[in-house]
Amino acid sequence: MTRALTRGLAADEGVEVTLLAGSRHDQSGHGDARRFYTGLDLHEVDFTPSLAAADPTAHRATVPGTAPLQPSYEDRPNASDRVFTRLDAAAFEEHVSAWSRELVDAGAATADVLHLHHLTPLHEAAARVAPDVPVVTHLHGTELLLLEAIEAGELGGPHAQAWRERLCRWAHTSACLIVAPGNRARAMRVLDLGRDRFAELPNGFDPVTFRPLRVNREAVWRRVLVDEPRGWLPDAGPGSIAYDADVLERFRHGPVVLFVGRFTSVKRLPLLLDCFAAAQARTPLGATLVLVGGHPGEWEGEHPADAVARLGRDDVLLAGWHEQDELPELLAAADLLVLPSARESFGQVIVEAMACGVAPVAAASLGPARIIEDGRTGWLFDVDDADALTHALTEALSDAGERQRRAAAGERSALERFTWPAVAAQLADLLRAAAGDVPRQTQSTRDR
Repeated sequence: MTRALTRGLAADEGVEVTLLAGSRHDQSGHGDARRFYTGLDLHEVDFTPSLAAADPTAHRATVPGTAPLQPSYEDRPNASDRVFTRLDAAAFEEHVSAWSRELVDAGAATADVLHLHHLTPLHEAAARVAPDVPVVTHLHGTELLLLEAIEAGELGGPHAQAWRERLCRWAHTSACLIVAPGNRARAMRVLDLGRDRFAELPNGFDPVTFRPLRVNREAVWRRVLVDEPRGWLPDAGPGSIAYDADVLERFRHGPVVLFVGRFTSVKRLPLLLDCFAAAQARTPLGATLVLVGGHPGEWEGEHPADAVARLGRDDVLLAGWHEQDELPELLAAADLLVLPSARESFGQVIVEAMACGVAPVAAASLGPARIIEDGRTGWLFDVDDADALTHALTEALSDAGERQRRAAAGERSALERFTWPAVAAQLADLLRAAAGDVPRQTQSTRDR
């Protein structure tokens, strides 16, 4: 998102952007901001020293160009990034001190507007070093989940209320808060702010990358599942789940359903496995469900591999984690996308699937309900109705003509509403308004 919006702001809207972004350096190259943001004005902040510390989120990052690892909005066992509510006041000040230094070095005090993603100690740092620069806060839903968990008593600890007060204070002092379509009412309630404080902005997609492709379906799945497997077992790394070439027979006949996402509880994979099995029993077509995602070592509840083994399903395959630029080919080798999440703030993969000519099935809540037009561009089912998901899957799997009709309408809808240039133009207007209508030629942002 940040890379695409930065390019759009600079190329199409005449906005000068300096990126302040966290980074890490290892042999894999994953997470290296220098590589990811090549060609953009980048102020890199290296998390590598913090990741080597006993507690990465409380590391004293006194060296310029470094900072403690950002905490998480989720309480995940054994994760390097502890949940925010476990950090005490001293750790909070370490974050603010490091980010204050980095904001000064990046020139934040002379910017016309700061565009900050999430609610983080960067807001406190900005208030200290650039108090006169307006802040536009881009919410992504995870901070709302954290606040809801604290409010419901699901996430406690001695520091929970202090973090709740900080996040709410940062929201209240923002000139504008950006939320995904359909998320405004939820954010208003959680943050106790009026409707006029929020602006809705969708995520986008690159129409050059995400478009219908003609691929050899069997060859794609041979590479992903047999030759270069990345699926992983709970106690092992990528490639520990691999399949024999016999599995490719499944892709020669029946439809392919794709799930793309993390293996976290909000994605509701157990529900998907149950409903897919029920739909399979109602149709003779022999569909295959491929689970793409699950960052290695990260899952909540029963691991999908264990669930598949327990249920005895040979029609559910785990493909492992794949980068975003690999998704167009995987989508081209599928017939349907399914996203059963109950609290999906937006649903980026839905837009990407539609752009690739693949019809989606998703829960009718928050972002997906604003993206999909039920009956025209995909299938929506009631969040709390498992039978409705089973029915939607059964209908979609049984009628190839209807899948194709909704896929074609979805592709047109995605192109009309969700390309990155269109989203960048909307963001530019919001930034100009926050900055007081600064002329395009002189406006700049600091984007984190």
